[in-house]
Amino acid sequence: MMKLKVFSTILFCFSMACVFGQHRVSGIVRSQSDSIPLQYCQVVLDDHHAVITNQDGVFSFSAVSKGNHVLRISANNFKPVKQNIVVKGRELSLTIFLQPTEQDLDEVTVSEKKTDFGFSRMRGVENMGIYEGKKSEVITPDQLVANLSTNNARQIYSRVAGLNIWENDGGGLQLSIGGRGLDPNRTSNFNVRQNGHDISADALGYPESYYTPPVEAVGKIQIVRGAASLQYGTQFGGLINFVMRKPVQDRKLELVARQSVGSFGFYNAFTSASGTVGKLSYYTFFQYKKADGWRDNSHFNNYTFYADVDYRLTEKTSIGIDVTHMNYLAKQPGGLSDAMFANNPKQTNRERNWFDVGWNMLAVHFDHKFNPSSDLNVRLFGLSAHRYSVGFRPNRVATIDDNSARDLIKGEFTNWGAEARYLKRYNIAQKSSVLLVGGRYYHGFNHSLQGQGSTGKDADFTFVEPERFITYDYRFPNRNVSLFAENIFYLNEKLSVTPGLRYEFISTKADGFYGNVQRDLAGNVINITRTDEFRKNNRQFILAGIGVSYKPFTKSEIYANVSQNYRSITFSDMRISNPSSVIDPDMKDEKGYSIDLGVRSQQTSFFNYDVSLFYLNYNNRIGEIQFYDESNRILRLRSNVGQAVIMGIESYAEADFHKMLVPESKDFSTVLFGNFAFIKSEYKKSIMPGVQGNQVEFVPKVNVKTGVRIGYKKIKGSFQFTHLTDQFSDATNAREGGISSVVGLIPAYTIMDVSLSYEFKKFRVEGSCNNLANTMYYTRRATGYPGPGILPSDGRGYYLTLQVKI
Repeated sequence: MMKLKVFSTILFCFSMACVFGQHRVSGIVRSQSDSIPLQYCQVVLDDHHAVITNQDGVFSFSAVSKGNHVLRISANNFKPVKQNIVVKGRELSLTIFLQPTEQDLDEVTVSEKKTDFGFSRMRGVENMGIYEGKKSEVITPDQLVANLSTNNARQIYSRVAGLNIWENDGGGLQLSIGGRGLDPNRTSNFNVRQNGHDISADALGYPESYYTPPVEAVGKIQIVRGAASLQYGTQFGGLINFVMRKPVQDRKLELVARQSVGSFGFYNAFTSASGTVGKLSYYTFFQYKKADGWRDNSHFNNYTFYADVDYRLTEKTSIGIDVTHMNYLAKQPGGLSDAMFANNPKQTNRERNWFDVGWNMLAVHFDHKFNPSSDLNVRLFGLSAHRYSVGFRPNRVATIDDNSARDLIKGEFTNWGAEARYLKRYNIAQKSSVLLVGGRYYHGFNHSLQGQGSTGKDADFTFVEPERFITYDYRFPNRNVSLFAENIFYLNEKLSVTPGLRYEFISTKADGFYGNVQRDLAGNVINITRTDEFRKNNRQFILAGIGVSYKPFTKSEIYANVSQNYRSITFSDMRISNPSSVIDPDMKDEKGYSIDLGVRSQQTSFFNYDVSLFYLNYNNRIGEIQFYDESNRILRLRSNVGQAVIMGIESYAEADFHKMLVPESKDFSTVLFGNFAFIKSEYKKSIMPGVQGNQVEFVPKVNVKTGVRIGYKKIKGSFQFTHLTDQFSDATNAREGGISSVVGLIPAYTIMDVSLSYEFKKFRVEGSCNNLANTMYYTRRATGYPGPGILPSDGRGYYLTLQVKI
């Protein structure tokens, strides 16, 4: 009996030891992009025990022994994760993040989303950025049926509501888009980036983008409106980021060759190579493009080279380098007066005007994942570039060229910078949060010269007697230090709040001289004057903003945000050498704020929509107004015009009606889209005579782009209709252009485009007819180069592309 009791005691103790040796392992699985809990994930412990996460993303194992174990987590549309765990105490609680497959593989994006609209929006957290509650758009060029070979902006950006596009460059060499009353000139009111780094001449002193990546090489175009000011800088327009194509992961070498021909002598050759070999991956392309142009004296040649090489040092660390070179030489036919345009829009009276641009960029990026919830990204980037222009450009655009000495302007741009971002996912009271902090240092240096060029007709960018006739020589050093932080607080599964702050220190300088050459009636020099000048402007400030996102239903979201905006004076605002322009020496930086309130769908294969109200308050808006001097000459004053208020509705909707009616059909698609913007603008305050109460320039009251795309298997066709109402080109709302035609009304215009594409095995054929009705119209009145005067847009043109992928 005693032996039985002893045995029972031992057995009991052993059993209790086994019980106390078992521990509970639980956790929650979330999406790394937006921290949303993931339902139906499979969680496997030690390859033996498996559970499925519930609707809150929670899983649990109740009897786990002490020691080392392995968890494997998998879910549709997410990368599988293997995680080693150590069980020590009674209970172990985990938070595991899964990365969407589409974040790294653009080819997967098309199939995983199960839609080919070609238009979507940013996730709440994506690519080391926070976009929760912000108005954002993403364009996927591969999914568009459009003229990609010419970078046709009217088609490529057709789904982005409210954009105002200048169309005077038939080859797509430069992108000129604005919105909400912002000047479209070379997209200077957006922070324009490629793979996350700046590509403009000088982000502070001269934020104009003379380089535009070929859309054939672009994987995605990301656009974030004014609320991007907190993360990316102070521009009122927001962010445009060209994400270049990523290296293919499953092949050592993939070759793509595209050959395009078209009207007006257009020819484009694009060749790319991509692949992955072990830990090394690469993507590179070379493009050659040329055309004669719709008007005489408007031919160009363009070369672009790009290479992206990435190396994965470890599972958590990678490093990469991007190299970009672009050069083009373009002949410019000059601008027209209103009378000249009415008589013959194709005419030109300039055959000695040339424009040369060279762009060289280098960027290095370093990415490290400390753990599943902490990421670091560091970018170093630099630019060395030039823009040269030479030509005969009197203020009276109808003046016949007298073959005298041409005006020559040369600009050299050298800048570099560094930007670091740290993203942390964490919990507060069992609620998820995402913190983004970062910093940026930017160093810009620009050298601008203007003087007398040659009397010839060729592209000669050499100064004549520079020691005498250089009348403008300035150096513009710029410095910028900024710190920023944003945090998403997920209050529950439907509601989130995202506050943010940005600190800016900006230093701009102008150091040089301006002068004047006086001549007699015979053209002889009678006097040369020079005035030395040094200007310095240091300022620091804090921008604030907050965004709110509410998801009442699975497929819809209500979003709102308000953010402060700021735009510093550029060096062209500080000093310009133009006989018909005057600079206000007391000009101030532009300040204001933007508000968005909207409702949008979560991406589906059937429909996609985004309808929003916006309000933009623009204080100290810089612009130009005409006035008469004491000699009764017409001059343009560049100054702070006043307070501009711009508000309106921006709406976009797209639906595949055939798929909605016949969901099981996979061969047919009939997609209709509509993009409508209705905008009201007004100068509320102004000290300038005749401005208060006027409509703001560059704001058409109605901006419509709509169309249809029909597809059957590998055949797709699209039709697009574009209409913009009248808009003014200056704050005085002048309607007549006068002798210079640099200001005046830009009349309403309507354009139609048709495109087709067909894929067969390794081949793809694309065709386009742009401006189907051959409408004679213009979108821009240039104040200087490449005008001055009216710059007509292209008439009807046909284009054909053959692509081979090996």
